[in-house]
Amino acid sequence: MRGGTVAVIGGSIAGCAVATAVARAGAGQVTVLERTRGRLEDRGVGLCVHDERAVELRASGALPAGIAAHPLRRRRWVVRDDAEGAGGRLIWQQPFPFHSYHWGLLWRGLRESVPDNVVYRQGETVTAVEAAAPGSGEGEGGRARVRLAGGSAEPYDLVVGADGYRSVVRAALCADSRPHYAGYVCWRGNVDAARLDELAGLGDPVPEAVTTVCFPGGSCVVYRIPGPGGPRVNWVLYAAPPRDGQLRFDDPTSFPPGALTPALAGHLGALLEREFPPYWRRALALTDPADTFVQPIYDLEAARTAGGRLLLAGDAASVVRPHNTSGAAKALQDATALADGWRRSESFEELLDGYHRARGAAGRELVALARRLGRAQVERTPAWAAMDADGMAAWWQGQLDGAPGIGGRAMAR
Repeated sequence: MRGGTVAVIGGSIAGCAVATAVARAGAGQVTVLERTRGRLEDRGVGLCVHDERAVELRASGALPAGIAAHPLRRRRWVVRDDAEGAGGRLIWQQPFPFHSYHWGLLWRGLRESVPDNVVYRQGETVTAVEAAAPGSGEGEGGRARVRLAGGSAEPYDLVVGADGYRSVVRAALCADSRPHYAGYVCWRGNVDAARLDELAGLGDPVPEAVTTVCFPGGSCVVYRIPGPGGPRVNWVLYAAPPRDGQLRFDDPTSFPPGALTPALAGHLGALLEREFPPYWRRALALTDPADTFVQPIYDLEAARTAGGRLLLAGDAASVVRPHNTSGAAKALQDATALADGWRRSESFEELLDGYHRARGAAGRELVALARRLGRAQVERTPAWAAMDADGMAAWWQGQLDGAPGIGGRAMAR
């Protein structure tokens, strides 16, 4: 296939990757429609990419070289045990071959890699998308339409939804596929790694490790990430929310950085005081309120990922709980699969069918694994303090249930 017009709805990580992929694969004109007017790079949270996925994605061109990343080598699981000291008691270690990224720095690298012939339009809110009529062929009737907040409608040969949890493209393709609340939330924060010097003598932060603090009814992962101003410590704490009605769960909303209420901040402080080893409690307490937020956890499997000249990528196609550590890699794999399909296909219909077969199955597998991880690590936690290394290893394999590991699978190319 050569030529054709493509609209990519959403200009963050998935959107930039998709726009680059289809432009390089041969699309005639690619337009990115991003509703945010300002810079996206200030989303100062961390994410991880498995080393094997990173090698694969760099080879495909989906992951540009030169983006700052912090190497991680092992995962430590600890519980509070005052007799063992401020850092808690180590109950298990496992290999963790990942690199961590700062969301904003990763996005910036992807944005800078978007070819110059791609039109990136900010401040464009898409209110609705209309699929191409079945059997309408390659003419005007065979094109999808994008409706904008200003009232205009634009036709495209292909519309890619890279617009996340509340995708308007997904609403047009499979309206009954909606995110489902998992029953718990994650608290997120990040802090300047240099501030850990204030805790000298209380514990070992182990820069190359992810530390998972385990407690009844939840867990918290802590790891270093690169940051615009130097290394930072990123943490994600999973637990049930307070039962005071302050959080809404009818859609994937969050209290953004700096918007925590005193009651929510107090709830988090009480949880840390009650459950965390002293070192890790004090490390998280160093986080500025402006860098702390809480987000309900959702998951979703789209009934279809492509059809009617519409296609879904990233979180628009499948919302995977973060335990699987696969979100960024999955979005970049979606872009890679779309480019590969473009080069092999002779029509848009062949492209859409092949993409759905490949990426729909991949998304369902990731969602299922992340649900198992969430149940085991938050909803139905074991008696962590009674676990030894052998018990933890068996417990972990039970969550995987035959999957090779977390971080996503290699693509079939």
